[in-house]
Amino acid sequence: MEKLGLGIIGCGNISAAYLRLAPLFKGLQVRAVADMNMAAAQARADEFGVQAQSVDDLLANKSIDIIINLTIPDAHYPITKRILEAGKHAYSEKPLVLTLEQGETLRALAAAKGLRVGCAPDTFMGGAHQQARAMIDEGRLGTITAAVACVQNHGPEGWHPSPEFFFLPGAGPMLDLGPYYVANLINFFGPVKRVGALTSSATPTRTIGSGARKGEQIAVKTPTNIHALLEFVSGVTVNLTTSWDVWHHKRNHFELYGTEGTLYVPDPNFFGGPLEMAGADKVLTPIAPWDHPFGIVNQTNGQGEGVANYRTAGLADMAVALIEGRDHRCSLDRTLHGVDVMTACLTSGDTGQFVTLTTTCTRPAALSPNEARALLV
Repeated sequence: MEKLGLGIIGCGNISAAYLRLAPLFKGLQVRAVADMNMAAAQARADEFGVQAQSVDDLLANKSIDIIINLTIPDAHYPITKRILEAGKHAYSEKPLVLTLEQGETLRALAAAKGLRVGCAPDTFMGGAHQQARAMIDEGRLGTITAAVACVQNHGPEGWHPSPEFFFLPGAGPMLDLGPYYVANLINFFGPVKRVGALTSSATPTRTIGSGARKGEQIAVKTPTNIHALLEFVSGVTVNLTTSWDVWHHKRNHFELYGTEGTLYVPDPNFFGGPLEMAGADKVLTPIAPWDHPFGIVNQTNGQGEGVANYRTAGLADMAVALIEGRDHRCSLDRTLHGVDVMTACLTSGDTGQFVTLTTTCTRPAALSPNEARALLV
């Protein structure tokens, strides 16, 4: 299969995951990396045996077809815009943009230049989430009427040495962690019609808990506690909670409620995990996992637990889609609709009013085990 040349802008922690995982997939070859800090770019280049370049040189590199934007959230829009202006396809880490207006500008620019834009997260392509999608599509739950989705913890200031950007407008738990949940909800149910939300912050400051700045106070400038109601075009209603004001809880990440039963879905921040279902008999039963390649444990997390991590799957699907001339699952339209959902939740929290969305999208194509295997080397 033809290989498309990849470049990376932004050589922070997440770049290592892309450089390590990209070789698992067909159609991808990382050829160069860049960063505002040339020393960081050179260090990553030396680690993975690729070329280090300045940002300007990478944008002009004729061997690069797709550039991956791994900069901080506030830089995602201007860097992706520069990538498109340079005539390259763009794939961004989440969130794609911080406002809907920025996203519409990118959509118009990409259309004018005949270029593709893709964006993480791609975890909804994971084995567990695709198996849940198949169960929904097969009618195993009957008609789904409602669901709850929940991500709650006490935020990144305890482990991140420089966490200020997490607490600025454009971040917070909704725009930092919400993309995983919203992308999976779109995977399950399609587009959202309107949202309403209550938002707050428990404290005006946070204390850095690690690194050289441990003990330093930082300001909280965006809501850290968001409780939202989402009404989908399909009629499904969802309670979505994203909060960094919780020390401990027993809520599940995802619960889907249908006329024939309830399905418990694992954390959409990861590709795998257990599925459980209870029918009308109210007996909770584990669901035997698919033989899906994106659900297989392939690394260990910080707690020594095995997890499935196939980040770059969405990028690989985009590369193959370019070659085959089809839609890619982590598309601009779906990503921008997700941004619309999340920013509308924050707007609703500010105004006290329900917000009707101005964007829409289709559900991404399902990814069967065989289709997932076809993306792998």
